[in-house]
Amino acid sequence: MEIVLPPELEVIVQRRIDSGKYNSALEVIFAGVQLLEQQEDIYQGRLLELQQEARIGWEASLQGKVVDGSTAMAQIRDKIRSLHGASEE
Repeated sequence: MEIVLPPELEVIVQRRIDSGKYNSALEVIFAGVQLLEQQEDIYQGRLLELQQEARIGWEASLQGKVVDGSTAMAQIRDKIRSLHGASEE
């Protein structure tokens, strides 16, 4: 099976071979496919994490445990003030 690359990809592949890191176009392409697989695995893992975090947020909102942004910031400021004030005593 022969793979024909567009000229711009041929230049990239040849540049990698010329760098001495790879010995052939096949090695360059193989490395690229491996990187693609790794990125997809990372993306899939992060997607699952985000879905879980969204479920947690949704459940918290259903239980009335969610506050708006300005209320949250006021609570954070109060907490910082109480911690800062306690450390000065």
